[in-house]
Amino acid sequence: MSKLDKKACLILNLLQQDCRMSFTDIAEKVGLSVDSVKKRISKMKQDGIFYPKVQLRPRHFGFPNLMDVRIKLHNYTSEELNDFVEYLRDEPKVAEAFSLSGEWDFALVMLSKDADDLVLMSNKIRDKFSKIINTWSSSLTTRAWKFEDYDMLKLMGYDQEE
Repeated sequence: MSKLDKKACLILNLLQQDCRMSFTDIAEKVGLSVDSVKKRISKMKQDGIFYPKVQLRPRHFGFPNLMDVRIKLHNYTSEELNDFVEYLRDEPKVAEAFSLSGEWDFALVMLSKDADDLVLMSNKIRDKFSKIINTWSSSLTTRAWKFEDYDMLKLMGYDQEE
C-alpha cells in the first residue's frame, strides 16, 4: 500500500468530482506544478491506487432493476467452484461478483429489465448450480445515495484545515 500525502488526496478528490479535469486546473487547485501533478497521477495509477474507467448507470440504458444477491454454497469441489465463478464472470447481467468471508460466500449485483427478467436470470443460475447453492437471498436496490465516493482527506486522516 502506498502512503498518500495530503496533495495526493486532494488530487484524488478532484478527479472523483471531474475525471476529465485538466492537469492545469488540478495543479492550480492543489498548489503544484503541472509536471508534478502528471507525475503524481501516473505514479498513483502505476501503484494501483485507481484506474481510469467509465462509470455506467444501468438504469439509464434499460436496466432499471438492480438486484443484490447473497449466496451460501455447500458440498462443492474446487472444479465446481471454478465453474461457478467463471459462469458469473461470463454472465453479462452479473455486474459484480465478490467472494465473502462470514455468513455468506458470495455477493452479486445483477441487472434486469423487468421482474420477469430477474426471475429468469435468478432461476437460470440457481438451476445450473443447484448442487452447490445452499441458500440464496436477494433484494432489489431501490435507490443509491452513495456509490464509490471516497473523501480521501478524511479517509486518510488529514485535517482539511491544515
